[in-house]
Amino acid sequence: MIEGVTLHHFLVISGIMFFLGMYGFLNRKNMITMLMSLELMLNAVNINFASINAYMHTDLLQGHFFALFIIGVAAAEAALAIAIIVLLYRKFNSINIEKSNTMKF
Repeated sequence: MIEGVTLHHFLVISGIMFFLGMYGFLNRKNMITMLMSLELMLNAVNINFASINAYMHTDLLQGHFFALFIIGVAAAEAALAIAIIVLLYRKFNSINIEKSNTMKF
């Protein structure tokens, strides 16, 4: 634990990160920025898990294990999303979300 930094500080930063990610995800039309906003939300959740575990349950490691699991899922999700974005760019020559609403053969 860091001297002078309480759990409240971590939760406030995590909340700000999460809502910035939500704002970016809901208001952007570019798929890459939507993916980055989703990753920002997942990292905010990781900060919550790790900080709550470090400050409240110092002898247990469940929060850290949940954070590692989320990092693994986020990596797989990012790889799959980037593959889909590349395929959509090849088909529509744009990564604008509004142009990809028709998924035809």
